[in-house]
Amino acid sequence: MEHITLLIAIVIITALAFDFTNGFHDTANAMATTISTGAMKPRPAVAMSAALNLVGAFLSIEVARTISGGIVDEEAGVQPEVIFAGLVGAIVWNLLTWLAGLPSSSSHALFGGLIGATLASVGSGAVNADAVVTKVVIPALAAPLVAGVAALLATRLTYRITRGADEREAARGYRAGQIASAALVSLAHGTNDAQKTMGVMTLALITGGALAPGADPPLWVIASAGIAIALGTYLGGWRIIRTMGRGLTDIAPPQGFAAQTSAATTILASSHMGFALSTTQVCSGAVLGCGLGRAGGTVRWSTATRMVVAWGLTLPAAGLIGAAGALIAERGDWGVGVVVALLVAVSAGIWLLSRRRPVDHANVNADTPAEVSGKVNVEGEEPEPVDAGVDVPPAPAPSVSSAS
Repeated sequence: MEHITLLIAIVIITALAFDFTNGFHDTANAMATTISTGAMKPRPAVAMSAALNLVGAFLSIEVARTISGGIVDEEAGVQPEVIFAGLVGAIVWNLLTWLAGLPSSSSHALFGGLIGATLASVGSGAVNADAVVTKVVIPALAAPLVAGVAALLATRLTYRITRGADEREAARGYRAGQIASAALVSLAHGTNDAQKTMGVMTLALITGGALAPGADPPLWVIASAGIAIALGTYLGGWRIIRTMGRGLTDIAPPQGFAAQTSAATTILASSHMGFALSTTQVCSGAVLGCGLGRAGGTVRWSTATRMVVAWGLTLPAAGLIGAAGALIAERGDWGVGVVVALLVAVSAGIWLLSRRRPVDHANVNADTPAEVSGKVNVEGEEPEPVDAGVDVPPAPAPSVSSAS
């Protein structure tokens, strides 16, 4: 293993912590529709997703190359403290949006944190603006639209194909298809998102002199990033699963199959081309597309609007946190220690807030606010609001013929 200093070790541990939050933050991308339609039970669903995230981490390193040698110029004076501060910005934003139940982009949180920390510490010359535009901004705008249109058309096609078919048999077939397509999304997620942490860890090793500039991620980096995202995925991220599966639209099995297949195709194609896109935005766009594709389907635009606002805030918010962390961390060892302490304190505070009204595998598909809060109301008391901030009415019984 390469010679690693204490500071580099701290950066690597923080990167794996981000990878863990990325896992539970983005579990909904693969499994929200599968769980909401009942195609799989919650626990087996996240276990399957975790295993395939791990496998996907070993399939490609193109996105990792984009991160380690594309977004930030490792030869422009970027120090490990800067990368550490960028990761802190990404982790804090991931936790805040998880608490709110909003499926924001872990990828953009990472990019925002790194860019903000780099700007504060080194200056704009260390940020490759062309790479940011071509590899991040353009895919961020195009991918949700592509996945959404594909899901809309696929949903209409699936309903047209099954018009007049036996509803129960068709629903059973689509549930099986959902499991297969969810597996593909999980594999694609591991191929795309785990690589982002690999890229950051490789960038830290390069800036610390442990690897030569332009080097590919070592095997131990690939393996540790895959394990971290798999563990986070198995944790569940139930708040965001609820929003994606029940908060945006009511999803029947044919819609779930169309959405997941469209999302997986988009993610795998972009991974092959080295685009570090947001799997969250792709999957959210696909869910919205499948809602619009079913005749009589409804989209809860208030939830969608909050989600899009969170997307717009992710880069600047994570960037501001990363910049503040960089200004403190570059003061020396004591500065790094202060940032570590602040990260632990903020993370613990967010976790304690989440325990007030937990959402887990037992109530992720609950129809009523009382079920979601996990509390039984005393006679005469009003039920408490849904924890994730999403108004989710009871889902209608799935019907294949409803869109014909």
